[in-house]
Amino acid sequence: MEARDILVHACCGPCSTASIERLLDEGWNPVLYFSNSNIFPEEEAERRYEALLEVAKVYQLEVIAELYDHESWLSFIKGSEGEREGGARCEKCFTYNLGQAAGKARELGFTHFTTTLTVSRFKNSKLIFFVGQQFEGFECIDFKKKGGFDRSVQRTRELGIYRQHYCGCEFSMQ
Repeated sequence: MEARDILVHACCGPCSTASIERLLDEGWNPVLYFSNSNIFPEEEAERRYEALLEVAKVYQLEVIAELYDHESWLSFIKGSEGEREGGARCEKCFTYNLGQAAGKARELGFTHFTTTLTVSRFKNSKLIFFVGQQFEGFECIDFKKKGGFDRSVQRTRELGIYRQHYCGCEFSMQ
């Protein structure tokens, strides 16, 4: 691995657009990692993965996909199903997904990893950073900054890719 290689936990295609552009502008060599067993139903996860593949093609980036295992995710967040959006359930979800990314980064020899989750105006970047810093190699990059969210919306429209209307899990569908 080169010093500027970074594994990027990518939640979906739309959030990846502006995040990829910023990473490239800052001299990183991103490899996208789709590990989102929180997404429900599985068909939704597949739609988001397909949108990510379209984005990766535009930027000529590699995508690594993890097997979908919603039951493991449900087991991990057990007891917090009724929590409000942005609360304890989301913290557990971030821990699960960033833990997966940290493990994959170690396995593949990456010394840096991050997540596109921070581009969303609906996600608490400080909470994501708090969780991420529990894992060696996590880079705290707030992709919301520098107009990231607006840029992701713009790029999604330009590319004509699918943009979801809820975070991902069945508890966020309302």
